[in-house]
Amino acid sequence: MGAPVPDREGRPVRIVAPWVRTRLRTAPGAAAAMAVLVVLTAYLAAAFPRSVDAYETNGLRHDIRTAVAAESVLEVGMRAPGPGVRQADREEVLRGAWVARAQGKITGSLPAPVRADEGGSAYGVRTSQPVEGTDAWLPAPDNLPPMLTLAAQAGLDRHSTLREGRLPRAEGAVTERTGEVEAAVTAATAKSLGIKVGSVVHVPGVDRDELGVRITGIVVPRDPANSYWAVEPTLGSPALVTKPTRDLPPPRYWRASLLLAPDAAPALLGTTGEPQVYWRIAPDAGALTARDAPQLASRIASLENGPELTRLRAPTVVGPSAVVATGLDEIVAAHRSMRSAIAPVVTVAALGIGAVAAVVLVMAGSLLAVRRQAELALLRSRGGSLRAIGGRLLAETAVIAVPATAVGLLLAVLTVPEARLLPAVAAAGCAGLLACAALPVRAVVRHRRPRPHGGREDLVQARPSRRRTIAELTLLALAIGAVLALRRRGTGGSGGSGAVDDVDYLVSSAPILVGLIAALVLVRLYPLPLRFAGRPAGRLRGAVGFLSLARAGRAASSGALPLLALLIALTTAAFGGSVLAGIDGARERAAVLATGADARISVVGSSPVLPDGLAAAVRGSAGVGEVTAIRVEYGVPLPSDAKGFRTALGVTMIGVEPKAYARLARQTGLGEFPAGALKSVGGGGVRDGGSDAGRVLPAIASPAVAERLGDQPRDIQSAAGDFKVRVAEIRANTPGAPGGDYLLVNAADLTQRAPTTLLVTGGKLDGDALRRTVAGFGTGPGNGLTVKLRSDERKAFVNTPMQEGAERIYAAAIAAGAGYALLALLLSLSQTAPERLTLLARLRTMGLTRRQGRQLLGLEVLPQALLAAVGGAFVGWATIVLLAPGVDLVRLALTATSDVTLDGAPLQADPWSLVLPAVGVLALAAAVSVVQAWWAGRQGSINELRAGDSR
Repeated sequence: MGAPVPDREGRPVRIVAPWVRTRLRTAPGAAAAMAVLVVLTAYLAAAFPRSVDAYETNGLRHDIRTAVAAESVLEVGMRAPGPGVRQADREEVLRGAWVARAQGKITGSLPAPVRADEGGSAYGVRTSQPVEGTDAWLPAPDNLPPMLTLAAQAGLDRHSTLREGRLPRAEGAVTERTGEVEAAVTAATAKSLGIKVGSVVHVPGVDRDELGVRITGIVVPRDPANSYWAVEPTLGSPALVTKPTRDLPPPRYWRASLLLAPDAAPALLGTTGEPQVYWRIAPDAGALTARDAPQLASRIASLENGPELTRLRAPTVVGPSAVVATGLDEIVAAHRSMRSAIAPVVTVAALGIGAVAAVVLVMAGSLLAVRRQAELALLRSRGGSLRAIGGRLLAETAVIAVPATAVGLLLAVLTVPEARLLPAVAAAGCAGLLACAALPVRAVVRHRRPRPHGGREDLVQARPSRRRTIAELTLLALAIGAVLALRRRGTGGSGGSGAVDDVDYLVSSAPILVGLIAALVLVRLYPLPLRFAGRPAGRLRGAVGFLSLARAGRAASSGALPLLALLIALTTAAFGGSVLAGIDGARERAAVLATGADARISVVGSSPVLPDGLAAAVRGSAGVGEVTAIRVEYGVPLPSDAKGFRTALGVTMIGVEPKAYARLARQTGLGEFPAGALKSVGGGGVRDGGSDAGRVLPAIASPAVAERLGDQPRDIQSAAGDFKVRVAEIRANTPGAPGGDYLLVNAADLTQRAPTTLLVTGGKLDGDALRRTVAGFGTGPGNGLTVKLRSDERKAFVNTPMQEGAERIYAAAIAAGAGYALLALLLSLSQTAPERLTLLARLRTMGLTRRQGRQLLGLEVLPQALLAAVGGAFVGWATIVLLAPGVDLVRLALTATSDVTLDGAPLQADPWSLVLPAVGVLALAAAVSVVQAWWAGRQGSINELRAGDSR
């Protein structure tokens, strides 16, 4: 400010330097650093909701697109009108024009967000019951004629390529009495059934002669995976089907389809196939978002049995006999179930990083306030009001934070497309608002009352106020309540319906609250060891130890803020790392359950016995450790229970060599047992030259089988012999039949003990070499050998978009947590850096060497860094132990359609996730101390010892 000067009219004008511009020119480096911090924080805040939206939307679309076509399509069906309807009307309903018009009406009346994919939809008329091909030249594998589906499905020209002949046509007006129609077949059908262009296939008629179907063309599907072909697989390729019978082996027959012209459909009325009109609406997943899932489920339910079905049954649309069937509702329900399982776990990471980012922004504002303490105190002493000072500081920070927030939001929008904008704007706005308010609020609170110059805020001498005690007890109560709630009902919300707001944020914030309470407790306990260590250190000859402890004790009492940031960051990193490790462990466990060992070699075919010499050859394969031969027999019936019922399906009986199999069970962790539990009864299952059916074998059984057998000897009849068993041990799993019900006995006590399966272990198993070894033994008749590798099963557990998105967020949370922990540590050390450098300069004038200076700075920051590292590792471990009973990682690791079922995948502490971040904090603190000592040595002591400097 300057003195008043008169203007041209003589009025005084006060020359005022612009506050904001002056401050930004004075400290451009600090302004740029603050802008970068706000950009990063706003970007992360905006990117999180957009990332969640994106992976949930991609997950819903992925689930619909990858589902079996027969389950994902919305099929509207209608039986052909019965004999009571006038014949002309019956035929009109089946003609292509009427079916096409109804298709347009159906797709036009679909309620949003249900939309039709015209390229994958199909409509037409088909025989709902297969009809018999009566021609003698058609193949009949077991003297059973082929069963055919006659389908007049529109769009054949768009979905196929003509290989031979021409597409079928309807010559004239086809009626129920038409004697011959034209059709096409796919190349696969023509090859399997021996059909050629010009062939005529006859099918039985009803009250008329046989209907002849002349083949005019052979086509190839352009996209066999398209729902046009995939809903009814026999449209594209025939299938050899087993007829349900008790005969062994069961007889087989061909199932195939003949593709008629759409206008030839009325001829189906004269067959035994019971024609049906259908419209298969493939859903258009490209326009769906995750927020559409609840409404989509509601609309599908309405179409299946509700107001929307009533609209379809209107005479002007389909008719009163219309029915709707689809599995799309189950797909959406599975998606919502996975979302409800994943969202709360992801929220834990988001809240953790959000808390750390908020603390770092507050620390940045506090650092600026401390650096400008003398300036603000001077303004306050000269009459500056708190409102004026706060307003100027707010304008100063807003000039930096508002554009930086906009830049961060823009980056989030550009890098994470296809997501809602409003949540990202709200999240980025909160980050920007906190950045704007941190400095003004801190300055106003600090200068609310006049403060004596040079007052100390030692941690050792500080005494917590009553307000602080009440606040800490309140936070402690919240943390305990959140932890108890999480242990009682898990991480999901109370509804569990997969709704958008189905997240209990108090429960998800439990790790943050635990870290907060730990920070407050550690800050209270931190002065005690300093007091105890300071006295003996003062009696030592060297001054470095005493000075470092004294300096550590003179740290500002506001040191709880950086400690809080470090603890929450380390806790979040430990939680996130343990989640990722738990997912990987669950998939490894599922892979073991799928195979029972590192590799499983089994025989399929009419001769279920392994070839001679196979086990020895496998033992010599590269990387093979141990080979355990077992006999597996499926479908062994259990004896009747107390109510006289028998199991409809038998269990798996496994004959093993106890010692080798016990080692395998111990190595795989599947039902470890003592080898003595299967002690042989002797005799090899033979007595007096015949099978000894009265011998009682000790057995290990799954819980369900053990409950069925009871504790008394029970009769077992199997291909391996007849005997009695008594359950000696109960185990949930076993390598021979992981995940299923089983009965485990000693193979030495079986009459037929030839092995049928090899279980192979090896740390460096070469799968290709093993397959080559096995391939040489599987060429004989009935000796088909299969090789199943654990590594292949592990690779099969591919992430869905939702799982992949959740893992990416946790990985980003770990990286962001490490970055913010670094910033918190740097801000904490930067706050007292000028004072430390001045002290070091003064001590050097008294004879302190450079080496002692480095030691002093290192030992000064060691107590707080050690407190943060050890406390963070302990709090992370304690948080995981406390919250583990409420967290199940199965839905993050496996999909709902996985063939392997895990009883659970509880969260467990990962040692690397606990130790590495803590070691990183110590290493970073030491590095910063070394850099500061080096920089002080280069600068010299002149600048730090200016006369009148208050430092």
